[in-house]
Formats: sequence, structure tokens, C-alpha cells
Amino acid sequence: MILTAQVMNETDNKNKRWGIIFCPKYKLSSNRKQWLKVQQALKEKGVSYDFVQSENSDSVSRLVKMLISNNYKTIIIMGGDSALNDAVNCLMQEEKNVRDSIAIGIIPNGGLNDFARFWGFKESHPEQTVEWLQKRRIRKIDLGCIRYQNKKGENCHRYFANCVNIGLSADIMNLRRQAHSMLGSTTLSFIVSLVMMLFHRLDYKMHLRINSEEIKRRVMTICIGSGPGYGQTPSAVPYNGLLDVSAVYHPEVLQLLGGLWLLFTGRFLNHHCVHPFRTREVEVTEAKHALVGVDGRLISTPSGSYRIEVEQEVINFLIPD
Repeated sequence: MILTAQVMNETDNKNKRWGIIFCPKYKLSSNRKQWLKVQQALKEKGVSYDFVQSENSDSVSRLVKMLISNNYKTIIIMGGDSALNDAVNCLMQEEKNVRDSIAIGIIPNGGLNDFARFWGFKESHPEQTVEWLQKRRIRKIDLGCIRYQNKKGENCHRYFANCVNIGLSADIMNLRRQAHSMLGSTTLSFIVSLVMMLFHRLDYKMHLRINSEEIKRRVMTICIGSGPGYGQTPSAVPYNGLLDVSAVYHPEVLQLLGGLWLLFTGRFLNHHCVHPFRTREVEVTEAKHALVGVDGRLISTPSGSYRIEVEQEVINFLIPD
């Protein structure tokens, strides 16, 4: 059900309204408080909008389709990386002329807000975010895409704004979600998942092709980023038609802890176990049993080889002033 913030009868005026999809954080009491802050900022800036609330990841896609069919030209996701991922994947199902008529924006409100932080949007400053979005400064951004077959042999694909993780980083996402479901706290679940990682450390036999280089060896984790990749592809930008790749070969425990420190301090590429690449396409011929995460959410493990590529300037994204 849409809760209308302000009644407008003219179609032209309706097209200027924002369609806001509110994606609550998992079982957090602060959701209502954060929405009230955003609502107050929208009121102070005189923004006309309609508001819907998602129930789960499937409902985000359904709500985006509903807003598109109702001729909304500005769709704002109040959520994290995974919610934005659902929105862009839904939008990419539309014809190009439809996509070109719509701008996507984000108000960060997720466990992971990496893509929003890249642009300077902060969850703690909703007033600034609304002010920037209201100026409607649009930039065409790239999306990465992973193309694979599932265990049924069906051809699948998934777009991403931030990154694909293969191996340990995706494994940490899985551990983190399991810990979060038991503990409730986002911060505590992240700390617990890192501790568990020290006892759950894995590497994977991989066969990769990146540019003209062929890699056949055991690899701990790979991050392929169109965006910052949670600090693992810090030089990546979503508008140069390229993907940044960070491959981490198996370090010792102390080296792993050092790598985590460099990750948290923004110097991940300085670690000698990290091998960076820049490319338009990555072919994964073999990565048995390695989990795959897309924008912070696990997908079903691909069956056989798969390919990750970039599609240039396909989404209109609202950026800061």
C-alpha cells in the first residue's frame, strides 16, 4: 500500500514525485527513528514523494516494478548495498528507453552501505543526503555482471554496483549472516565472524583468466569490483568501463591479521599477498566449493565456469553536488 505524502492530480507533477522504498534493517528498533529523521528532512526541503516499505529482498524488486509501471522517474532506495542491488537488477530488466528515463538514488540505511559511502552519502546525515538528491545531479554509472549456470543447468546472471566476492570474503558474509541471525547486533556479528574466520580459514584451487594472464593456483579470496568492494578494490570507480580485481593468495595467520589492519585503514593493496588487476572481464574456469557473494549477499554457487564483465553507463544514478 502506498502512503501518499501529498496529493497531486496532474501527471506531469506526479512524474516529479519521488518513489521511496524503505528497506528496514533486520530486527532493529532504530528503523522507525531513522525513517522519522528522513521524513523530517523531506518535509523541510519540500520534497513530494510516495513511500512504500519492503518486507524482504523479493519485495524490493516487486516495488521497483510497481513504481516504474506507475511512471515514477525518481526512485530512491532507503537501504543498503543488497537493496540497491535488487533495485538495479530490476531496472536492468526494462528496455533501454525506460531505464534512461529513470534515476536511482540511495539514502543509506543498511548493514553494508559501501556504495553509498563511496559517493559521500552518510547514514548519520540524512538532511545532507536529501539536499543532494533534490538537486538531481545525474551520472551514468557502470554495472558489473556475473553470468553463470546454476545446478539445474539454467543460464543466470546478476548485476552488481559494488563487487563480486569469491572465496573467503563470501564465506565471511555467510558466517556474518549466521552470527547476525543468532546475535542480532550487526557490529557484534561482524566481530564474531572475523574470530570464526581464524578457525575457518580456507583457500581454494582456482583457474582464472584476467586479461592475458592465466592463474592456476590456490587462492584465498578474490574481489572483483566496479565499486570499492568493501575496501578490497579501493581504486575502483563505477564510471571508467573497467573492473578492479584483488586476488589474495594464501597468507599465514599473522599476515592475515596484518591484511585485515590494512583493509580497515584503506591500504589493502599494500599487502604483499594481494595481487591487483584491472580488466573488462574475468573468466573463472574453476573455483570448486568457493562461495560467491554479489553486493554483500550470497548467490547459489555457480556450476562450472562463469564470467564476470562490465557494462558501461547503463544506470542513471543520483550523485552528490
